[in-house]
Order: sequence, then C-alpha cells, then structure tokens
Amino acid sequence: MKITYTARKVNLRDNFKERVEKKLAKFKKIFSEDAIANVVVTLEKNRQTVEITIRDNRMVYRAESTMPEMNDALDRVIDILMRQIRKNKTRLEKRIKTGGSLDALTAELPAQEAEEPEDDYKVVRKKQILIKPISVEEAILEMNMISHDFFMFINAETDEVNVVYKRENGDYGLLEPASD
Repeated sequence: MKITYTARKVNLRDNFKERVEKKLAKFKKIFSEDAIANVVVTLEKNRQTVEITIRDNRMVYRAESTMPEMNDALDRVIDILMRQIRKNKTRLEKRIKTGGSLDALTAELPAQEAEEPEDDYKVVRKKQILIKPISVEEAILEMNMISHDFFMFINAETDEVNVVYKRENGDYGLLEPASD
C-alpha cells in the first residue's frame, strides 16, 4: 500500500508516520499492493483532525476523526475503517480472492459490532426526481431551500450529473463523476 501524507498547519513527526504505517499494515491482507492511502492531518485550535482515504480497485474507504491528540484521532480513524470493512464483510469477500483473510482483521473488533447487519441493505423509499441543468450555486440554494443535506443536479457548465452536499463543519462539497 502506498501512503501519502498531507500536513495542514502541523509538522508530522517520523514516529507518527511509523505509527500510521503500523496501523495500516493491519489492512495489508484486505487491499492490494496498488492501494493508495491518503493521510491528511490538520491542526485547528488545539484540535487535531486525522483523515484517511484508501482507494483500491474502485473501492473507496474514508474515515475522519477530530480529537485533542493526533494519536487518539488516528486510533479512532482506524477503528472506523475496521467497522466499515466489517459491516461490508460479505460484499468484500466476493471481491477478494482469499475470503478468509478478513476474519483475522474483523476478529479484533469489539463484540458489540456484531449487532450491525452484514447481509442486506434495505431500500425503504424510492423517489424519482427531475434534474435540470443549473449552476453549483443554484444547486446549493435549492438544497438549502428544501432543507436537505444533499442535492443532485446536472451541472450547467459540464453537462454531467453532480451532487452538492453539506459537510459537518457547515461548508459545502461537490461530487463530480470521474473514471479511472
């Protein structure tokens, strides 16, 4: 797994990078050697945010945590990633050649995680919407007017389907389609 680091308003020490590599080594059996892990560490007012995004074979796993200590935030992010993998274990086993390799990793999770459903996702509502070409700013305005956290639209500039969404910190994000 290739790991890239981004530090925002903080200097990353070698011992933190070694700790990240040690923690991500747990996922070695899950992801291929071509997997790319992006680690972003941000310092804001005595709060450290660690974000890890792992991309492998068109699968994307992302987790983020903010805590007073960088190492605590890293531990929390690794726990979140493990939960994501465990939650999707049956689907992942179909994608991995050796199905038993997930068992060693997911055995480390606390027993309470066993309550989460593993087999099926349940769609409880289906809704068709009319999407039209509008600007990103108009999409954000419409999203806020209907009090949703996301809004799908056709971007007038690119003629592609995009999604704007509200982030936890109150800012906005834009999802655009991309191909490998």
